[in-house]
Amino acid sequence: MAKVLRERFPDAKVCILEKEASVGKHASGRNSGVLHSGIYYPPNSLKGKLCVEGAQALREYCAEYQLPLDTIGKVLVPTTLEEDQYLETLRERGVANGATVEIINESALHRLEPVTRSFSGRALHSPRAAVFDPLSILLHLQQKLTSQGVEIAFQQKVTSATPEKRQVTTHQGIVYQFGHLINTAGLQADIIAKQFDIGTNFALIPFKGLYYELRPDSPIRFNGLVYPVPDLRIPFLGVHFTKAVSGKVYAGPTAIPAFGRENYKGLENIDWQELPGIAYHLANQYRLNHQGFRAYTHQEAFRFFKHNFLNAAKALVPSLKSSDLLQSAKVGIRPQLLNKKDQTLVMDFLVESGPHSTHVLNAVSPAYTSAFAFARLVVEQYIQGYIEPHQAKVPIQV
Repeated sequence: MAKVLRERFPDAKVCILEKEASVGKHASGRNSGVLHSGIYYPPNSLKGKLCVEGAQALREYCAEYQLPLDTIGKVLVPTTLEEDQYLETLRERGVANGATVEIINESALHRLEPVTRSFSGRALHSPRAAVFDPLSILLHLQQKLTSQGVEIAFQQKVTSATPEKRQVTTHQGIVYQFGHLINTAGLQADIIAKQFDIGTNFALIPFKGLYYELRPDSPIRFNGLVYPVPDLRIPFLGVHFTKAVSGKVYAGPTAIPAFGRENYKGLENIDWQELPGIAYHLANQYRLNHQGFRAYTHQEAFRFFKHNFLNAAKALVPSLKSSDLLQSAKVGIRPQLLNKKDQTLVMDFLVESGPHSTHVLNAVSPAYTSAFAFARLVVEQYIQGYIEPHQAKVPIQV
């Protein structure tokens, strides 16, 4: 966001408040590193509109600054007969969104990914899918923006806001004045928004993504990305294989409920006051069974155990053995938004605005892929009218 603000308003003061001591400690730095193709998302959605455009912008940024990005392609493979019927839907969505996709037969799949099997003998191929290094991009942006006069205030967690005075206060007692505040706080975005009386109809449910890694000496080899055909009713993609720019292959992630927004391990970082609310929303989702949540829960919860995780992975690679997989230190939290009015998981990006603030409330996958395009949309539709190039206003990005 700060990159686009600096480009559009070169004379404006831009300050980023970061609660951690360095960049990339949470969702962005723990990203899968997959440059998504725009296959999954309905064409009239924000995700559908922004994914392909954002992917191209990120690709060009990496090329300009010689940051690692490898175009290795992706296949989506049906693991049941029911999943096969969605291949055409996914192909149509991809084409409508501007992606390069095609349905291939078993012979073509075998040439691309010899270890992968399709239940129906068909698969969807996205040759432009790529992988990148999320942290290297964040660090480069940090260096580039600070050289352009953008201030980054580390270890400044926003604890309160006074919208009528256009002020926020951090845990260190520092008060920041703003002309227009842009809330892109990810896991904490809904908390900050509610201090501006924004997003009150939404709640956050954190889901934990655990990974395994393919042993370096495993005979299993991948050329690109291998995914199952997803259940389009829910915003999760299932256990898949990602070949990172480092060459390391990750299997995962899971999407199991977490006990807190930053509950990456065991009982660490649990907000015991917030936990009952998370449990309530999960139980209510299970009871109502919107979007097939009950079946998803039965399937996903047990993937915490390696045997069940392995079975999900073997649906894509039948020759995979338990000994091929090592527990990975890689883990992430998906800040999934829930609409409390209709009790459904929010499937698209969501932005809400107030008099002097704009709040990005649901920026989940493919948010990193879409980031540059998403930022342009937010600035053009929500910020442009508030900030004139020569006015002494101070936009602050949280």
